[in-house]
Amino acid sequence: MTRINLYGTPLSGHMHRVELILLALELPFDFSDAPASVRESAEFRQLNPLGQIPVLQDGDLVLCDSNAIMVYLLKRYGSDASWLREDDPVIAAHIQQWLSISAAEIRYGPSTARRIVQFNYPGDLVEAQLISKQILGVMEDHLQTRNWLAADHRTIADLACYSYVAAAPEGDISLEPYSAIQNWLVRVEALPFFKAMPKAG
Repeated sequence: MTRINLYGTPLSGHMHRVELILLALELPFDFSDAPASVRESAEFRQLNPLGQIPVLQDGDLVLCDSNAIMVYLLKRYGSDASWLREDDPVIAAHIQQWLSISAAEIRYGPSTARRIVQFNYPGDLVEAQLISKQILGVMEDHLQTRNWLAADHRTIADLACYSYVAAAPEGDISLEPYSAIQNWLVRVEALPFFKAMPKAG
């Protein structure tokens, strides 16, 4: 098997979720640090014209977008027995729903608030915190009666949503009101392959 190369930065939650999938599937990979200065280069723009991370290179295949990368890795390397792979149409739809939430509400809520507070990213912190409060409230209610987001077992949805929710306090968003979310975070962190994302502040 060709060794996989993952381009990103250690503080990126988008990269972190891909790293968790690689660790879960026990896939060897090389990490290439791609800070903003690298992402502006012509060489990187050949990999991803948008200049965004993460980027995954698997032989001749180059993939961008963390959710697309995760799905590819599971379909390409996940066995039928893998708890990350789900062929049930209802659960598959629930997984897709949470992948969409990770790319929308979580991206524009906790992720954006963290970028504004920690990295001086331009944006409206109040709006990002409001979006965060709304989605965290939905997640809290959802997790009151279940252990995992999309099924009665752990799935790709949990890894897709974990990183920026866990880092919400770095965007001045307290998780204290959300006991069910806190318990869910502990369950994800107890997975045998889990690796924490470095703290930004």
